Amino acid sequence: MSEKPDLPPDSIEARAARRVRKKIGFYIHALVFVLVNLGFVVVHLLNGRGPGLIWPWGIGLAVHGLLTFVSLQGEGVRERMIREEIERMKRDKK
Repeated sequence: MSEKPDLPPDSIEARAARRVRKKIGFYIHALVFVLVNLGFVVVHLLNGRGPGLIWPWGIGLAVHGLLTFVSLQGEGVRERMIREEIERMKRDKK
């Protein structure tokens, strides 16, 4: 999914497209994580061997999720701070 070239990068449509890409990227990562771990369980059930080290990838998935959703929440914080700063600058200009 690519942005339309005629959209300004700060338009709401372009920002929404970036946010959706971030969410989809995380969902794909989570799906692959679940599928691989299901494969590990199947291998374990078939031959009784342990699945190996899956924790590092689980930690990576958790970090990816945190970064994705915290960054999406941060967009609203940045916009609010910019509005407040503009108001402060207008007040100080008078």
